[in-house]
Amino acid sequence: MEPRNPQHATLGEVLTRPKVLLAEDQPDMRRLVGRLLREAGYDVVELQNGADLWTELVNWQSDEDNPRDPDLVVTDIRMPGSTGLEVLERLRASDWSTPVILMTAFGDLATFREAARLGATRVFSKPFDLTQLVDAARSLVDPHESEA
Repeated sequence: MEPRNPQHATLGEVLTRPKVLLAEDQPDMRRLVGRLLREAGYDVVELQNGADLWTELVNWQSDEDNPRDPDLVVTDIRMPGSTGLEVLERLRASDWSTPVILMTAFGDLATFREAARLGATRVFSKPFDLTQLVDAARSLVDPHESEA
């Protein structure tokens, strides 16, 4: 079944879509990844840095009107405010088990080891095939399972 155009979704479809928080300081990359995830069936909140991501996570958790926590976090590692690794460390220290996909243009062995130690689900080195990121998201949280 082909996913519907996200701009033409019903309220029920929007409410049942998996929630993704996307943090990326490069606007073009953020918009591109956000668009691809929306087209794949996700409800995406785009954030421009790690500090905004952490604030959104804290607000999300404390908002009683939110029906559930985010289903997935996709974040760049190197950003102003807080790095993706710092946000991941704070998430795990707060006992959040939300899957986290990291993206980096500076992927060295030490970064990958630290990401694994902190419990990152996947790490992508830029440039990477964006369909692989969408496939990784689907393997963690399938947006079409809630349609059945």
